[in-house]
Formats: sequence, C-alpha cells, structure tokens
Amino acid sequence: MSVSIQDLTEGIRNIPDFPKPGIQFKDITPVLASPKLFQGAIDHLTAPFQPGDIDVVVGVDARGFIFAAAAALHLKAGFVPVRKQGKLPYDTHEESYDLEYGSNTLAIHTDAIAKGSRTLLVDDLLATGGTAVAALNLLSRLEVQLVEAAFLIELEFLKGRDLLGNTPTRSIITY
Repeated sequence: MSVSIQDLTEGIRNIPDFPKPGIQFKDITPVLASPKLFQGAIDHLTAPFQPGDIDVVVGVDARGFIFAAAAALHLKAGFVPVRKQGKLPYDTHEESYDLEYGSNTLAIHTDAIAKGSRTLLVDDLLATGGTAVAALNLLSRLEVQLVEAAFLIELEFLKGRDLLGNTPTRSIITY
C-alpha cells in the first residue's frame, strides 16, 4: 500500500479538551481532506478482502458512513446505514446503549440485509464499545454472517474491544 499506517496516524489531528476538558479528540477531517490519505484509509480497512468476499458493508452514524460507503464501493458490495433512532423511514430494529453521560439508540431497517449475507461492519472509532455492541446486536437480529468489525481508530485504554466478545475485530490505528 502506498499509504502507511504511520502516514494515516500523522494525518489525524489531536484536539485537546474537545468536546470537554480532559478529552483528546482524534480529528479525522485531515485524512478525509487528502485524497491520498482517504484512499489509504479505505485500502487498509478493506485489505483482507477482495470484491466478492463481502455482500454488505454496514456503517454506523455518522462518520462511519463515510468510511463504510467508500469501502462498499471498493469491495463492490452494498452499503447499509445504522442510524440514530428516528432517522430511518421504514420499519426498524432498535438497540439502546449507554454513553458516559446518558444513552442513545441505534436503528437499522428490518429488511436491510438478507439473512446469511457476508457482512463487514465499519466505523471510524472504537472507544468504550457501546456503539459497536449496539450495531452488532442489530446485525445479529438480521441473522447475517458477520465477517469482521473494522475500525480506523481504536482507543485501547478504554477497552471497548473487550465488549465485542468473539467478534473478529481489526483496528488500523491504536492509541
């Protein structure tokens, strides 16, 4: 690959004390603004797969949509969004999860993915794991064949991966 993990890491901007004091926000917008880095991120996220290996790429609201949609095109697969509650217009399955200060609910259309479809879950960040677990629970309800959960960034110190159990999980950049 022409873009190394080090190149991607250097492209991520650290924003101290955002959105609140003590948080070191990992800003991916410089990666998205660079065609070379954005393509490199997609190449790394899809590296283990060839077109035909994956039927559907699922992206989590909202930044996960960016990477998942591009990965789906790269793999010649479909793209399915997992959205926040109330954003999808058809019948949905919903899954609530806890946040540091409150809770949230994710949704997926009940007919979004055919049973048994080889599915890749893509998101920009694995932190505490709540969002990922909610998305995985939604996919479980659809009875898909989950191939992998792939993340551009993982904040290892938050131990979100521990909540994913036996889910094959891969992160490109870890902090």
